[in-house]
Amino acid sequence: MQKDQLLTRRRALFAGATVLGAAGAAGTVGLLLSGSSGPGPAPAAGPPARRSFNPSAYRLLPMTGGSRPHEPLTTPAGGAPIPVRRAPILRMSGRGRTMLLTFDDGPNPDYTPRILDILAKYDVRATFFVCGEMADWNKDLLARMADEGHTVGNHTWTHPLLTRRTRRQIRVELESTCDIIEKAYGQRPQWFRAPYGAWNRTVFQVEAELGMEPLAWTVDSLDWTTPGTSTIVRRVERGAGSGVVVLSHDAGGDRTQTVRALRTYLPRLLDEGYRFTVPRRSQI
Repeated sequence: MQKDQLLTRRRALFAGATVLGAAGAAGTVGLLLSGSSGPGPAPAAGPPARRSFNPSAYRLLPMTGGSRPHEPLTTPAGGAPIPVRRAPILRMSGRGRTMLLTFDDGPNPDYTPRILDILAKYDVRATFFVCGEMADWNKDLLARMADEGHTVGNHTWTHPLLTRRTRRQIRVELESTCDIIEKAYGQRPQWFRAPYGAWNRTVFQVEAELGMEPLAWTVDSLDWTTPGTSTIVRRVERGAGSGVVVLSHDAGGDRTQTVRALRTYLPRLLDEGYRFTVPRRSQI
């Protein structure tokens, strides 16, 4: 059995009310990721998005591949302190029609290389929020991301609902993934995305301690529901706009539709004058 097949168990849905109730009891902030980011950045200048999709309040069930995150291997180097935020960043500032493409849950040996090939064809950079468990199995793909100028962010080790974990468990999930990213990609991540979009005060504190900013999304392609290639294309194209962060997935199940959709909407958006970049601290 391929290792990524273990992730197909995550395709069952959390009921939105169940996640909201559990996260609310844990003090979750920004679980629904509405269009307002609170203390985060103001909407970017430039043409508005043609249509905005509300990010979902739930994602896939956590990975249950049987492995556990390693204990932290290193302590992050000191540097400028990162502010402890109260809400994740939903979009980035910038000039003109600049967007961010992001992919969660990988890297996957079947789908991630195909996505990277398409991005290379159009000379586009993207951000990959990787799970440490997957990164540990596919270090060569993180090395390729580094070589081709993509950004790699932290998406925990086993994709748990962090609002149900202790502070120590949260730190192990995040720091273990920071360590494997540093080993395979060449530097520690500056960005973190919580599984299910579920942050709370403790998660914000721990990620800041580890030198990471919380990046959510503006447009959810909902590709993990396999709605059809044309539906994914339509969602991304209608949600396109300045500063928009698009959420897609390169693992966690059959991502053939995601690959086909990217191959369709990327050249179209480029023809419309959109540019694609990776997040930078100066944009928040």
